[in-house]
Amino acid sequence: MEISITKTINPKPEPDWNNLGFGRYYTDHMFIMDYTEGKGWHDARIVPYGPLPLDPATMVLHYGQTVFEGLKAYKTASGEIRLFRPEKNMARLNVSNERLCIPKIDEEFAVRAIKTLVKTDERWIPTSPGTSLYIRPFIIATDAHVGVHPSKTYKFIIILSPVGSYYADGLKPVKIYVESEYVRAVKGGMGFAKTAGNYAASLKAQEVAEAQGYSQVLWLDGVERKYIEEVGAMNIFFIIGDEITTPALNGSILPGITRDSTLQLLRAKGYNATERRISAEELYEAYQKGELKEVFGTGTAAVISPVGELLWNGHKMIINNGEIGKISQMIYDTITGIQSGKLEDEFGWTQKVE
Repeated sequence: MEISITKTINPKPEPDWNNLGFGRYYTDHMFIMDYTEGKGWHDARIVPYGPLPLDPATMVLHYGQTVFEGLKAYKTASGEIRLFRPEKNMARLNVSNERLCIPKIDEEFAVRAIKTLVKTDERWIPTSPGTSLYIRPFIIATDAHVGVHPSKTYKFIIILSPVGSYYADGLKPVKIYVESEYVRAVKGGMGFAKTAGNYAASLKAQEVAEAQGYSQVLWLDGVERKYIEEVGAMNIFFIIGDEITTPALNGSILPGITRDSTLQLLRAKGYNATERRISAEELYEAYQKGELKEVFGTGTAAVISPVGELLWNGHKMIINNGEIGKISQMIYDTITGIQSGKLEDEFGWTQKVE
């Protein structure tokens, strides 16, 4: 399929490159492709960024049939544009599509669409340390019909946003509240899919945590309320003794791309990196014994997010004196070094945008 390009005649003014924040600015163009039952995906195009005309009865507004992804583009010191494992994001998008009854996309074509859009809006890629061009592909159900069933039409859209650090304090360790009342996902549900409903389900607990001075929520399993799963915006890792462990994928945890990259990196360097079931009680016992050395989250937005404090059932755990640990720092430096071209990509994770 060819991708038509219609350039804007009113380019946006450049943002404040020294104060980008996250998700505040959007580029000149966006990618759109339509799906019609019986015709398949069609009419791939890049057009000026702007509002979407939607009927009030559009199904995504009523029944939440939507999926999305998040990845980034980087510009190296030599001017080369790189993507980090985009094929993994598009493969995961199709896993989400399957769960939400959305027609699958051609993954190779979707990567080409991302590259074409990024190249079109190349001037928006920031180059300061810690910055990148955030890429948000998403699919929405577009039938204008009030009725609970899968839509017969969809739009696949990609938008771009120049961003700085996800957290305003950068790599400063965050404080996390272990949630024991609310439930986000259970096995058999949609926890493994990247869909809007999962994030809507997390908002109340996030609001409660923030009121107590905590920036994120760490979810426990939805059945026993005992086993650790993931943080609202990232997967989670614990260093207990000489083991670096993360909760095993069980159907209610998002299979993060950065999570997978971290496990590969740790194992390549000889660390004892495991995936298993771990309870909040085990974590607290390890903390009491002085064996809980580091805690960090992984995700596209922040890459690595060190955790300086955990609150579980009234028990406050201060991790590594509230400072970033050596292994957390190493993972961040290595992955961002590969993304930015400062380090050799020994894993074949990056793709050029030409």
